[in-house]
Amino acid sequence: MEEIGREKIYHGRAFDVYQVRLRMPDDDIKTYDLVQHNRAVVILPQDETGCLIFVKQYRVGAAGTLLELPAGVLEKDEEPETCARREIREETGMAAKQWEKLGEMYIAPGYCTEYQYVYLASNLQAAPLEADSDEFIEIVRIPIVKVYEMVEAGRINDGKTLAALMLARKRLLESGE
Repeated sequence: MEEIGREKIYHGRAFDVYQVRLRMPDDDIKTYDLVQHNRAVVILPQDETGCLIFVKQYRVGAAGTLLELPAGVLEKDEEPETCARREIREETGMAAKQWEKLGEMYIAPGYCTEYQYVYLASNLQAAPLEADSDEFIEIVRIPIVKVYEMVEAGRINDGKTLAALMLARKRLLESGE
C-alpha cells in the first residue's frame, strides 16, 4: 500500500486526527481516519507485600470509572523510562528503585499511532509528585493472584492493563507473590 495524501482534520490537547488516503494493491483509493498520539508508558508497580498498585479513575470513553495500571504519555523528547519514573510518582505517590522493561505494543493500530512501553517497577518507596490537574485518582492495592482472578472474571477491562498483565503474568505468578 502507498500513502498518497494526509490531511489534519482535528487538533486536540492529547492527539490530532488525520484523514489518510491510501492506494490499495488493486489501485483502488481508500480514506482512513488516523489518530496521531504520542508514545506512552504503562507501569506495573509491585509493592513489598506482593500486591500490584492500580488506579481507579473516570474515563470519558468508558463513561465510567476503570481500574487500571498507572500510565502516561511521554513529553516531547522524553525517554520512556524517564516518563515511567515520573508517572508512577504522579499517579501513585511512589518511586521504584528497580525497573524492568517487559515489552512494547501498539494500542489500536487500525486507527491510532499510540505506542506503549511496559515496565515492572519494584522496591517501592514514598516519593509523591503533584498529580495532573485533571486527574482524580483512587489508589488500589491488589494481591497478584487476585489480579489474575479478576482478569479471568472480566472485572478488569482496560486494554493496556490487560496487555501489560499478560506480558508480566509468568514473571509475577512464578515469583510466588
